[in-house]
Amino acid sequence: MGKVETTAAHVVGNATVSGEQRSNSVLADIKSLIKIGIINSNLITVFAGFWLALYFSGLSFMDHIGTFIITMLGSALVIAGGCIINNWFDVDIDIIMTRTKTRPTVTGTISLQTVLILGMLTSAFGFGFLLFTTIQATLFAFIGWFVYVVLYTMWSKRKTTLNTAIGSLSGAVPPLIGWAAIDPNFHIVPFVLFLIMFIWQTPHFLALAMRKSKEYKAAGIPMLPAVHGFAITKRQIVVYIACLLPLPFYLASLGTVFLIVATVLNIVWLVIGISGFYAKNDIKWANIMFVYSLNYLTIFFLMMVIVTWSSPFS
Repeated sequence: MGKVETTAAHVVGNATVSGEQRSNSVLADIKSLIKIGIINSNLITVFAGFWLALYFSGLSFMDHIGTFIITMLGSALVIAGGCIINNWFDVDIDIIMTRTKTRPTVTGTISLQTVLILGMLTSAFGFGFLLFTTIQATLFAFIGWFVYVVLYTMWSKRKTTLNTAIGSLSGAVPPLIGWAAIDPNFHIVPFVLFLIMFIWQTPHFLALAMRKSKEYKAAGIPMLPAVHGFAITKRQIVVYIACLLPLPFYLASLGTVFLIVATVLNIVWLVIGISGFYAKNDIKWANIMFVYSLNYLTIFFLMMVIVTWSSPFS
């Protein structure tokens, strides 16, 4: 009797482990499908746009907590929907690249038809939520989605090295969504945030493209480093970073502390960029640039919230 009970317990234990493994696998597949990292970084900028709209409009955050939740949820769903469709469309090249060949669209754990339906439904629900904020916020979200899904994924990504610039348009939209959810009127602040995000993305993604240039070349994706080499890519990176230098001064109303931090972030990034001309190991330098760009984005946008923290709660 004891032997039977022990065996049964062993079977149940294995089933539990197996169930946990399946659960973890499904969760990993979902995270990969929606590109959770992209969603998180974009939501930071949605939040910053929303927060600054409250600050400059003299409104209370607590009075608009419902709008905030809807804006963040709607934005997350729209971004996730676009990423899911991107995975569906790129299945033929994802199988070639190391960083993408474990996606569920490649492994077959989720059928392509299911992925497409999921992408469309997720996008539609996102737009639906945003309609409860303002038409302008929904329109900005649709523009970003359309640029990413159609103009970038389905057209320019496989045709031209300008794909990075075109894709950057979609990545620059989130702060506009956040701002427009509160204030649908034109203001210099969200426009500057849009420019910062648009310019930031090129050195960020070119650094990534340098790290993965062999894979992009094998997949036939005309990323700048794969087509024209590292030297011209480095020059492009430095030019774009230099274009960021004057932009914080258009946000001088956020105060001296923000202006100093933003300027230091830009100068340090530019120095690291210029050092690339003398780097002996291009891939190591590209790794440093990529990591710095992620920290740059987080610190830059969080600083805007920190220096205005008390106002929307007053």
